[in-house]
Amino acid sequence: MAQVSKSTMIGELLMIDENVAPILLNIGMHCLGCPSSQMETIEEAAMVHGIDADDLVEEINTFLAQQG
Repeated sequence: MAQVSKSTMIGELLMIDENVAPILLNIGMHCLGCPSSQMETIEEAAMVHGIDADDLVEEINTFLAQQG
């Protein structure tokens, strides 16, 4: 089962499971395809969008666990 951390890059996250995209879109991360967003960490992206990074990582890891 894949797990991510706050230091996981958005591009890497989407390579782990592209089905996580709706979670990111729902919190306002609408430029997932932009080259700059691919090189942001989950923590950086959360900060830009006013989201708690720990909560986001927990939500993503819960989703990934359910997929596995």
